[in-house]
Amino acid sequence: MKGICVNKMPHLKDIKLLQKIALILKELREEKVLSQEEVYNDTNIHIGRIETGKGNISVSTLAALCKYYGIKLSDFLKMVEKIK
Repeated sequence: MKGICVNKMPHLKDIKLLQKIALILKELREEKVLSQEEVYNDTNIHIGRIETGKGNISVSTLAALCKYYGIKLSDFLKMVEKIK
């Protein structure tokens, strides 16, 4: 397979989607009256860049945060879809 690099895929980044995700995650954290540091201590996930929409969150990280906040991933995604 000359000329094809299968290990390098472009990183896709949908800024508007990341901002919607950031908004909801921040709201969920604030509803629980938790600081970013407390979330990090409990989950080992740095959420600062995620909550600003600068971090391109993985599905696994999103699922872990949803579990932490007590919300189904499918319900979280429905919330994202409702934001215009």
